[in-house]
Amino acid sequence: MIDVNVHLSRWPFRRLPCDETPRLVEKLQASGVTQAWAGSFDGLLHRDIEGVNARLAEECKRHGSGLLVPFGSVNPKLPDWQEDLRRCHEAHGMPGVRLHPNYHGYTLDDPVFAELLALAERRKLVVQLALRMEDTRTHHPLMPIPDVDPAPLTDLVAERPNLRVVILNGLRTLRANVLAQLIKSGNVHFEIAMLEGVGGIANLLQTMPLERLLFGSHFPFFVLESALLKLRESELTPAQIEAISHQNAERVLPA
Repeated sequence: MIDVNVHLSRWPFRRLPCDETPRLVEKLQASGVTQAWAGSFDGLLHRDIEGVNARLAEECKRHGSGLLVPFGSVNPKLPDWQEDLRRCHEAHGMPGVRLHPNYHGYTLDDPVFAELLALAERRKLVVQLALRMEDTRTHHPLMPIPDVDPAPLTDLVAERPNLRVVILNGLRTLRANVLAQLIKSGNVHFEIAMLEGVGGIANLLQTMPLERLLFGSHFPFFVLESALLKLRESELTPAQIEAISHQNAERVLPA
């Protein structure tokens, strides 16, 4: 099983169960996860992005014996962000980056975002785009963070046929028409962490191609069992479960 939506370090506003890497790895392994794409909570608010990414890379090497795959942070509103992207790829050997536009203060129609996508495509990096991190109703009152508007992404992806994008934490808020446009635009995938409703995956597969759906838990912000239950409670064939749990992710991130 490949979990494409895991985080290391500390959530800025409260302690979470399993927010220490050894405990997180133990929980993932006990639940049958064999690979986890890991970003860092530090990437949301820290300005020393290279320090964030260096710590993330080191934590992934120290724990889990290859279980954790680091996805670095890039903030294109900070000076020399292109160098941060280069280091993610060349110095830390990361296969992709994880972006948080709403925490970093830009929208997807900002020219700097298009530049970032172009550089990521050139380096063959997977781009993970988090539309939200938590329900807007539970934000700290001094830090309300709006969801990312994904609509401008459609044209940007269509212009970059080799770009691979994974939308994180989006299936609760994505409008049906925007979801359909993103699917048609190019190589865009979605994970299930914030998918809600009884039979949610089975219902979603009526409108989404199976190959675009990935397993993601948003762990440790969400409990891991929540994502695992979604695979069990929907009426899915063994082939569908295999595709969602690992085969689709393997195509996004070849060995």
